[in-house]
Amino acid sequence: MFGKIEHLGIAVKDLEQSNTLFTKLLGRPPYKQEAVESEHVITSFFLSGENKIELLQATSPESAIAKYIEKKGEGIHHIAFDVSDIYAEIERLKAEGFHLINETPKSGADNKLIAFLHPKGTNGVLIELCMEKP
Repeated sequence: MFGKIEHLGIAVKDLEQSNTLFTKLLGRPPYKQEAVESEHVITSFFLSGENKIELLQATSPESAIAKYIEKKGEGIHHIAFDVSDIYAEIERLKAEGFHLINETPKSGADNKLIAFLHPKGTNGVLIELCMEKP
């Protein structure tokens, strides 16, 4: 089952500029910056209380983030939920009729296994499942 909101993902054009903006906004710098080669992005993570915000900048015009920004501009890209067993959640959601972009979890940022649900079946919201890697 779904746990807490793990993070909000925000698509940005310029990660350094956005890091400066969010550092001023939240009053603290990002705690982590990481490249995720498989997704063609560089990410920065911020803490706001117990919540996390992930900024994502494309490193290739072919990345999902580059395509998102081209189509919709910068802004909230996805909501990620913590799950205790990503494999069981994928099977449960498939049985419930949800369309998954990833039917097999893959490596994501911040030491997570991740999978996405297609936004066409979730009221236009891209949903990410996140589980801490064992």
